[in-house]
Amino acid sequence: MKSMNNNILVLILAVGVFGILNTEMGVVGIVPDVSAAYGVSVAEASLLVSGFALVVAIAAPIMPLLFSKVNRKTVMLLTLGIFTVCNGAAAFSPNFETMLALRVIPAAFHPLYTSLALAMASQMGTPEQAAKASARVFVGVSAGMVLGAPVSSALASALSLFASMMFFALVTLVVLVATMFLVPSLPVEHPLTYGEQLSILKKPLLWSSFVSVMVLNGAMFGFYGFLADYLESGLGLAAAATSAMLLGYGAANIVGNVAAGRLLAKMPVRTSVVIPVVLLVAFAALFYAGGLQIAACAMLCLIGILAGIANNVNQWLVSTAAPEAPDFANGLYLTAANLGVTIFTPFLGVFISNGGSIASDLGVMGLLVIAFGLILIRRAVSHTRNARRSRNVMGNTCPR
Repeated sequence: MKSMNNNILVLILAVGVFGILNTEMGVVGIVPDVSAAYGVSVAEASLLVSGFALVVAIAAPIMPLLFSKVNRKTVMLLTLGIFTVCNGAAAFSPNFETMLALRVIPAAFHPLYTSLALAMASQMGTPEQAAKASARVFVGVSAGMVLGAPVSSALASALSLFASMMFFALVTLVVLVATMFLVPSLPVEHPLTYGEQLSILKKPLLWSSFVSVMVLNGAMFGFYGFLADYLESGLGLAAAATSAMLLGYGAANIVGNVAAGRLLAKMPVRTSVVIPVVLLVAFAALFYAGGLQIAACAMLCLIGILAGIANNVNQWLVSTAAPEAPDFANGLYLTAANLGVTIFTPFLGVFISNGGSIASDLGVMGLLVIAFGLILIRRAVSHTRNARRSRNVMGNTCPR
């Protein structure tokens, strides 16, 4: 594809993953509204978030594998169509059970579109161009994850819960139409057999990458899950200031994605090793800032940038461990990321229960130390693999 067409495709993919992630995380901002509208508890209403995430974690390695031989435009249209219909129908749900069911169906297709978008971006042009394309797609991922909640909450407050739910449908509808008319047919040129794709599960490098992503992503998004409470009860910010800070954190996250494209294009290995260390220092500074609101907010903006870089590093760790099966590898990345959030959010909750919101910093710092160690192990595994390949090449080329 020509450069201009690649740029258009990356833009469509970025807005598409924004719509997909907005559907998942945007509901965080309207859980209280759903609770009031359908007469269920807040805990029950939160199933719209946790249930969605659980389905994503289960479907992530399966759906990309099953659809790996299907024309990519067809996959994009199918996924966007399902999201548009289910989001639109959810706005008219007569009861909570119907709304929950209409969340489960698109959740199964979430990893299909997201892994496809990341795989397509990672195969565009040179390694440097691919890194930048992946970073642009991740802008959509981050925007959906960190901006969806405040936007949906604002719509529900200013207009209605119906308007907020229809916003989810409108975004995916716009991308669906753009995909239909602007994206050409994208047949899979060299389809892999299911056996060839499943064979990557034998690679130690993939599993060391998988565990590294679980811990690093669990630290980042586990902390983000408690960020609103951190700002209100920990730093004592008013509701308006908390909303502004959440938006600021989201904007900083997007800046981090843009920076990650350049860093991973020029020095990917060094960036992957350094990022947990820099995050560790930033969270230590945040902890010692204590109740100093201005200093803490400044550190949170810096952490937002670093978290954006870390998101890209996570995807790079898994995708480069198995480049021969990009769709399946990116599905495994999504499983690792969601499992990390599922496992380590309660872990951070223990720190909050015992020491308040500020204490979550200590839990995050512990996870970052573990993540740093795991990434070093991953690097050693990679060196061992490369050394073995070099010996095999030399052995095959030596005269007998």
